[in-house]
Amino acid sequence: MRRVGVFGGSFDPVHSGHLFVARAALERAGLDEVLFVPAARPPHKLDMILSPGADRLAMLEAALRGKPEFGVEAMELSREGPSYTVDTVRALMERLGGAEEVELFLIIGGDNLPGLGAWREAESLMELVTPLVVDRGVDLKEALEGIEGSLPRHLLEKLRDGLLRLDPHPASSTAIRAMLCRGEDPGEHLPAGCLEVVKERGLYGYSG
Repeated sequence: MRRVGVFGGSFDPVHSGHLFVARAALERAGLDEVLFVPAARPPHKLDMILSPGADRLAMLEAALRGKPEFGVEAMELSREGPSYTVDTVRALMERLGGAEEVELFLIIGGDNLPGLGAWREAESLMELVTPLVVDRGVDLKEALEGIEGSLPRHLLEKLRDGLLRLDPHPASSTAIRAMLCRGEDPGEHLPAGCLEVVKERGLYGYSG
């Protein structure tokens, strides 16, 4: 059975922190592959203006070039409306051969835990995947206690068992966009090849 990580996000832009998380998930959970899934319209960011999906996809492809353990799944970019994780997981499960062929590990930021119970079909989603909850500077114990009434106890235990504690990483998409807008090169925080995509496509107002 293949063990595949699913890492969703806006990736606007993808940065070294994303690769750091994906690498940690791959190694600690013994995954065969991690799929980066850029969202067209994340439900929790409906009021946020994102770079075009084709541009974010191009940056991801540049960042992951030469890394066969990482892949990109662009299905959400062609889906109309908000990108619901449960729909993506079901589609991936079917595409990859079903539960007898693949185990999906959903990489979730710890900062998403407080609102997890309100996700579309949250209970069904947690039944379908093995969660990997990444520590992002929040009190994970407190966050789990805060959603105790929204998910059955056995699913809360799955979340607790999937805690992935990592050292803080300094990269952030918000900070990188601000640097690029000022004409600054983010250096190692922007993976190799991404700056060329930014230049070619005129993203973030970068004029370097």
